[in-house]
Amino acid sequence: MTRHLLLMTATPHNGKDDDFDLFMKLLDPDRFEGRARAGARRSDVDDLMRRMIKERLLTFEGKRLFTERRAISVNYDLSPEELDLYESVTEYVRNEFNRIDELEHGGRKSAIGFALTILQRRLASSPAAIYHSLRRRREKLETRLKEEAVHSEVVLQATARSYDINLDEDLEDAPDSEVEAIEAELVDHATAATTVAQLVDEIESLRRLERQARQVRDSAMDSKWLQMLSLLQDTQEMKNPDGTARKLVIFTEHRDTLEYLTDRLNTVIGRPEAVVTIHGGTRRDERRKIEEDFRHDADVQILVATDPAAEGINLQSAHLMVNYDLPWNPNRLEQRFGRIHRIGQRQVCHLWNLVAGETREGAVYQRLLEKLARERDRLNGQVFDVIGELFRQTPLRQLMIRLCVTATVRRCETGLRLK
Repeated sequence: MTRHLLLMTATPHNGKDDDFDLFMKLLDPDRFEGRARAGARRSDVDDLMRRMIKERLLTFEGKRLFTERRAISVNYDLSPEELDLYESVTEYVRNEFNRIDELEHGGRKSAIGFALTILQRRLASSPAAIYHSLRRRREKLETRLKEEAVHSEVVLQATARSYDINLDEDLEDAPDSEVEAIEAELVDHATAATTVAQLVDEIESLRRLERQARQVRDSAMDSKWLQMLSLLQDTQEMKNPDGTARKLVIFTEHRDTLEYLTDRLNTVIGRPEAVVTIHGGTRRDERRKIEEDFRHDADVQILVATDPAAEGINLQSAHLMVNYDLPWNPNRLEQRFGRIHRIGQRQVCHLWNLVAGETREGAVYQRLLEKLARERDRLNGQVFDVIGELFRQTPLRQLMIRLCVTATVRRCETGLRLK
């Protein structure tokens, strides 16, 4: 029993009205009872919620509590070999999606679709990520084929693995280590093949794609990495006045890309101790040590991380960040930037987002980043405050899934324009 109650959260609205109403129901059960009608908006909640936006927060002296932050979209073009690989993998994904439509509804169908979209994500991440993903998937399906040969069946035996989860809902707020494990399981095993003949055909397709991805990986003509290298060498903000390199945080979505990027950075910098990494397999005590080394050791220059480093750690010894991969959950943009844009940060924070505009994913991201830039100008620097609004009705993951199965970017943009 109390007259006054204060509830605090960093993410009051995650794009889901039902979840938000549950928060509000804690404060006024009668007003937020039941489910709102489709398309209907709840009444004003200003009397119950105060939204404290970083850009508006002031110190007692009237100064801004947080420094300025600048987000920059860096577009790059794929090489002809990369574009051929992109189209080949996209065609494979599209064909498998079409086969899914013939399956029964349920967990298996959802899981296969999810696995295919993960392949699409890794294709956009790096040649190493898509090569290793295709190789592992081909090896796992070959093992499955050998198991089926024992039964001498034409129709594939039902898989023993359970995919009875709501992928969009259950993975939204799951720990990153759990997400990584589920993604790996599905990408390696989930297949739309229902007969041995179909499985053989899919394995042969994966062999061709694997050879093509290996050639791109070994060619050393990685357009995305070359753009990253250009940022490191030619961007004024990357250097101190004396010409030495400033500390930098690089985020990627996939561990294969993290390892690939780390090798490349070590080759360029020439000092293995200059580059440290944090990923889902990093133990908590080791993560704390890496964080301390990055913050206090002048020899540690770059931290390469997947999203386990996007929450709960302080990296404000750096004020520069690169999104080597952009996340499919746009709220993670703010979580990542929040590692360096914190109370106590004294420098202007810079964020570079690498985007391949020729790809279907790049088309969506460019529209998103253009929208954010316009909103920043209108709202006095509130760069990320509008992300939840952009994808409240259609999550970015769903936009990407639809892009996988559409024939052209133009056709998709017509139906999925960001309002």
